[in-house]
Amino acid sequence: MNILTKNELRKTQVYEVYWRFAVERQNIFFNRLLRKKAPWTTDPVMGKYKFTNTYRVLDRVSQFLIAHIINPDRERCLSNEDGLFRILLYKVFNKIETWQLLEDSIGELSWREYSFQEYDRVLSKAFQNGTSIYSAAYIMASGKSTFAHERKHQNHLKLLEHMMTGDVTRKVVSSRSMAQLYQVLSSYPLIGPFLAYQYATDINYSELTDFSEDEFVVAGPGARDGIGKCFFDKGRYSDEDIIRAMMENQDTEFERLGLDFKSLFGRPLQLIDCQNLFCEVGKYARVSHPQIKDKSGRVKIKQMYRYSGALPTPSFPKKWGLAASLQTFLSTQME
Repeated sequence: MNILTKNELRKTQVYEVYWRFAVERQNIFFNRLLRKKAPWTTDPVMGKYKFTNTYRVLDRVSQFLIAHIINPDRERCLSNEDGLFRILLYKVFNKIETWQLLEDSIGELSWREYSFQEYDRVLSKAFQNGTSIYSAAYIMASGKSTFAHERKHQNHLKLLEHMMTGDVTRKVVSSRSMAQLYQVLSSYPLIGPFLAYQYATDINYSELTDFSEDEFVVAGPGARDGIGKCFFDKGRYSDEDIIRAMMENQDTEFERLGLDFKSLFGRPLQLIDCQNLFCEVGKYARVSHPQIKDKSGRVKIKQMYRYSGALPTPSFPKKWGLAASLQTFLSTQME
């Protein structure tokens, strides 16, 4: 059943922007991948402001996780415990530079050799020097009331300890669905619904679990705002219902609007991508459709686009089977 055609689901002008945004942001990715000269878009909003990729896996933080942590750990046959610890450690801070700082200062990062004192020493020094050790993408509670340390990073290290000593590896590996994995993660302190879903997605890039990304979704605050801008009225449907409808009807909507969407080497948009797109379209509409207000009251996009160098060849979870399609594309398109 296509709920997008239901009269009770009343669309705004931003609804069509969702699909056009998905196409154009993906075009920017391919233009950069093929080493085309800037500007990669004629869209004035996308040319000025920073937006995440149409596919979540293509963003810089996800690419680093897969290319420098998950895939190398798999090739080294790292233990499940160390593999999970490394993913969670990286995601708690969600910042490439923080991972590199810890690695440069301590050496190989593993649960087997973990020391709260060593990790705290490195991170406290960075904090004292004015270095930002967290990404601004996710907001996580400080944890002071739970773990009683003065600094946020100390409490988050204690959260990791609490998880690792609380049999989290067995619980993750024995999960039988994405929803169950989400429930495992959300059972721990400081990990709310949105973070639990994001962490579940990152863990599922690894070999620790093997769930389809079209199984389960949780709408985060940004997605809920974007949905509110795309629809005057959701009727009886939940935000998660709408995200699923967008995923299931993507081909129909691209065709209806006459849009040529370039998928990820044959991989269609998944629930996590459709969820993320609502976040980005919510931001985009602050400029393109300022008359449709943010529920939060925000009227500006904070982050401006800044060129960060050539786009490296993307990495994907091995189990997705995209490597051959990627190499074929590059060999034929870059001749």
